[in-house]
This record gives sequence, structure tokens and C-alpha cells, in this order.
Amino acid sequence: MTQVANTYDSYDIKGIKEDLSDVIYNITPDDTPFYSACKKTKAKNTLVEWQTDTLRSSGANAHVEGDETAFEAATATTRLNNRTQIFKNAVIIADTDEGLSKAGRAKEMAYQTLKIAREQKLDIEAALFDNNAYEIGSSTAARELAGLGAWVKTNTSFDATSGADPVVDGSNPAGSTARTDSSATRDFTQTQFDDVMQEIWTAGGNPDRVYLSPTNMNIALGFTGGGNSRRNIDAARETVYNSVDVYVTPWGTVEFTPSRECRGKDVYILQSDMWEVGVLRGTKNTEMAKTGDATKRQVVTELTLCAKNEAANGLVADTNG
Repeated sequence: MTQVANTYDSYDIKGIKEDLSDVIYNITPDDTPFYSACKKTKAKNTLVEWQTDTLRSSGANAHVEGDETAFEAATATTRLNNRTQIFKNAVIIADTDEGLSKAGRAKEMAYQTLKIAREQKLDIEAALFDNNAYEIGSSTAARELAGLGAWVKTNTSFDATSGADPVVDGSNPAGSTARTDSSATRDFTQTQFDDVMQEIWTAGGNPDRVYLSPTNMNIALGFTGGGNSRRNIDAARETVYNSVDVYVTPWGTVEFTPSRECRGKDVYILQSDMWEVGVLRGTKNTEMAKTGDATKRQVVTELTLCAKNEAANGLVADTNG
């Protein structure tokens, strides 16, 4: 149909008020499962240190009556460390904002500060998962913490083409070198996962949480075995449930936790109480000195990752995830 001649419609009218929703929609995920799960401890230095120890292997232990006692050589503990990393974000808003009426927020500074704090939390999660060696830092170079990739080395499965665990020797303390990612990748499999679980158990670990990418989580959904996966149909709702969030093996029971910040090539099998975050400066929002017709605020956090004993954990590396 056609419009009647000389109809005065909305395209002709001047002064129509703007219809802008008073809600800002943001679905960007900001969950940080590993950072949130880690126990937080108080750091007192930019160099955070801790110690680990091991027992000798079992052996024959039988003695005759009245024999002379032999003394075993004592072994020293291993002293480990990581460096704190400064996470900092800032925002500057012209003071004209104070007189403006805005949709979705009353104060632009409050809105933007909350936003950068959420973004910084994602940066922290990514740093904890990263395959990054620690950097001591200097007056011209930033300190950097060693992430998971630089710590987990005892119980690992990786592509043998060129993948390798972090180097730890007299010249390279733990955390000072990153693992070598293979130039090739491979499919994540249940066999790889079960083998690493067995290695962790043999070493004495009790893993309880698995962090992996969404792609690798989909592969884990196909894991089979007694009671490992749950697939059932709710007849009333015609809903199919397909979940392996809890995986039961002879070597322990673990919970699968997909993470958007975990590298796709890494599947970390962790014992949660063997990881801590040492916090030198908790997240703080502070106003900065005013130098003009604008307001400035910054959000700062300083912390590091403590691998209390990496042998309690494992990694399936170099996957296609």
C-alpha cells in the first residue's frame, strides 16, 4: 500500500526525543576460576619464597639385634621463589562529565573504574595460566611472575616433535624458564589424561581440578568409563544432559573447569591446595593528582603465584584446543 499524499509522518517531525535505554549491556565474561580458587596469602617482599622437600624411595629395612646404628645423610630442602608482578590500569575523564546526564550510569568515572578493574582481573588470570618465566625486573624493565607453564614439569605429556618441559638445573632455578611449546599440535585424548593422572598419583599428588579450553572440554565430554559421564534425558522437558564435570579414576576424582583464559594447548590437572597467590598489594582504586580539567584514577594490584609443590600436579600439553 502507498501513503496518502501530504501525510506528515515521523520522518518529517523535528524534535523527537531520543529513546536510549538506561541499561548498558555487556556480556563479556569476567570469571577467573583459577585465580578465585587459589588461596590468597600476604606477600612481604617482591621476592616471594617457599620450600619443598621429598622422601627417599622405599628400600629394604631389616637389622640384626644389637648392631651398630648407621646414620643416613640428611638432605636439604629446596628453596623456590617467584616475583611479584604489578598490574595497573588507569582512566582519565574530563570534568565536564560532572554536568552531563548520561544513560546507563550516573558517574562516568565510577563506571569506567569498575570496568578496568574487571579487565585487570582477567589479565591476572591470564598471567597465572601463562607459559612465562619470571623476570627479576629493574628500574627500566617490569617484574613478571612465572605462570603455570614455567612450574609444572614432573608429570607431563607433550608432543615429542619439539615440546619440552621447563629446564631446571644449577643454572636455571625453577620458574626461571618457560616450557617449550611443540611446533606441532595433537588431539587431546583420554589416554593422555589418564596417563598423567597416574603419574601424579605415583608422585604423591591428589589432583582435584582440571582447567582446560572450551574445545578440550568438548573432547572431555566424550570420555568413557564407569560413572565418569552422565548422559540422560529429562522426558518431561525433553532435555538431554551431557556432563563430565566430575571424572572418577583409580588415581583420584577431579572436576573439569573450562576456562577462557587457559591456553588452548594446555590441559592443567591441579591439586588446588598446592597453589597460592601471594598478594603484596591487594586491588586498590586510588585517585591520582589533578593536573588539569580532568579527574584521574588508577587500579593497581601486585601479586605472584606460589607453586607449593609442582609434583602434585600435571599437564597435557601441545593439544589442538
